[in-house]
Amino acid sequence: MMSSPLLRLLHYGKPHQIEIWSAIACSILNTIFDLAPPYLIGIAIDVVVNPDSSLISQFGINSLTGQLAIVSGLTLLIWSLESLTEYGHSRLWRNLAQTLQHKLRVDAYSHLQNLELSYLEDRSTGLLLSILNDDINQLERFLNFGAYHILHFFTTILVVGTTFIILAPGVSVWAMLPIPFVLWGGMVFQTKLEPRYADVREKNGLISSRLTNNLPGMATIKSFTAEAYERERVIIESNAYRRSNAKAIALSTAFVPIIRIIILIGFTATLFLGGLAVANGRLSAGTYGFMVFISQRLLWPFTELGVIVDEYHRLIASVRRVMDLLDTPIAISHGSLSLPHKTIRGDVQFEHITFAYPGRSKILNQFSLHIPAESTIGIVGATGSGKSTLVKLLLRFYNIQQGRILIDGIDIRDLNLSDLRRHIGWVSQDVFLFHGTVAENIAYGSFEASQEQIVEAAKAAEAHEFIQQLPQGYNTIVGERGQKLSGGQRQRIAIARTILKNPPILVLDEATSAVDNETEAAIQKSLTKITQNRTTIAIAHRLSTIRHSDCIYVMDKGQLVEQGTHKQLQAQDGIYAKLWRVQSGLEWAEPLITSE
Repeated sequence: MMSSPLLRLLHYGKPHQIEIWSAIACSILNTIFDLAPPYLIGIAIDVVVNPDSSLISQFGINSLTGQLAIVSGLTLLIWSLESLTEYGHSRLWRNLAQTLQHKLRVDAYSHLQNLELSYLEDRSTGLLLSILNDDINQLERFLNFGAYHILHFFTTILVVGTTFIILAPGVSVWAMLPIPFVLWGGMVFQTKLEPRYADVREKNGLISSRLTNNLPGMATIKSFTAEAYERERVIIESNAYRRSNAKAIALSTAFVPIIRIIILIGFTATLFLGGLAVANGRLSAGTYGFMVFISQRLLWPFTELGVIVDEYHRLIASVRRVMDLLDTPIAISHGSLSLPHKTIRGDVQFEHITFAYPGRSKILNQFSLHIPAESTIGIVGATGSGKSTLVKLLLRFYNIQQGRILIDGIDIRDLNLSDLRRHIGWVSQDVFLFHGTVAENIAYGSFEASQEQIVEAAKAAEAHEFIQQLPQGYNTIVGERGQKLSGGQRQRIAIARTILKNPPILVLDEATSAVDNETEAAIQKSLTKITQNRTTIAIAHRLSTIRHSDCIYVMDKGQLVEQGTHKQLQAQDGIYAKLWRVQSGLEWAEPLITSE
């Protein structure tokens, strides 16, 4: 019955063998104690009807009062033990569910963080959230209830079935006649349910993806009056999820009524044949009463088989998706060399780099560029020319197909990834701020920074003044993705965050694209100090940002087509000079560089 995903899931339980076996023991004992009352009722009937031949009389206790006192005492003991073991198995299974759920979620999330960016870019956030949240929560639901149901089922069948065979072999044959048909039906349902629940999990991921995509974009939806359109798309995805669930429900709910009819045959046979055995003197009245009562306990658990199969297949569908995530190979491997902060100079060299995004044509082809340590360079070019790709390759968000990238003469593929990225400060055009305070966002990555250091970084990024004007200053909540702040404010906080990190290599990827001219001038002034004694790579469309760079490079279709200082490039009267005249208002804009 166990498939590979479940076996792999059990691997997570190896460090918790004591808790698992304790939970199993409590579950089995609880089932046994739960089955005991019908046995005690049968004994009590025999005591009242014929105390001289009852089971208890065989131990030398012949008085009716004494025998009933023993039955009553056993009843109190067994019911107390049943309550105790119920508490035990409930607590153990639920704690175990929380432990395994926590470990599986952390492992899945950690693995996701180690995957290359292309994996995340090819999948929606909602789908990944569905795996990390809904699918892993399914494990909790199964361990909370499903594990006990399985143990309860098999223990009941074993204990009651054995008792039937011992007490009344002839009657037990008829009582257990439906069992093979029920098991066969369970296997049929199991085979048909598995693909239906896999489809349910897939549709759940799609609707989660739709909602996760729409909620952050609500302002865009409203501005384009696309509410009806988006509502219709949610209706389509939700209906697909509802129909997928309906198919699974139609099959799973049919199981119990069908099994109930089959069970009725066994119960009726026990009632009729057992009654004849009592009338013929082959069976005592107490044993007959016990068998009529317990036959339901023998056969009724088979009606729960549908629930068990249902829970099992929900679990398997979810575990398989989680395991598929964990099985995704990590393309960006860690190197073994460390890069001590004190020894790094920041010399960066791109040697004959060739790179293409998956399924796309080459964006860089035999590209070479040397950036001397502690120099400041600017890179300009049209959208799609490969500027930002250079940064992503330097940070090893992607692996290059050919060539190599060196820092201080060391191939970055040989460096520990944490060391590599710790020494590069990246201010992206698409600034991401976490939901939290301004201070927390500035200190992100420099978690031990003091308040004084945070303020100094904000001042250097020309952010201190506007932060002081916020309702709670540095303790102001910025909202999800920093939505409570303007684009320029978000970028200045991102710059402050990078300044606090104090990296030997600084990358400014359109870092001033969302600020006004006055703020840009202030940031430019601060960058003069920030870029001292460190290697700085500034990517910009606004040429005023990089005009004072030691060297400016112009890219087109993955190649360097011009290079030099601001004055030198103006003198060449090429692409850069024309860009400068357009941005200075001296010439009308025309297509300057043909992007891919």
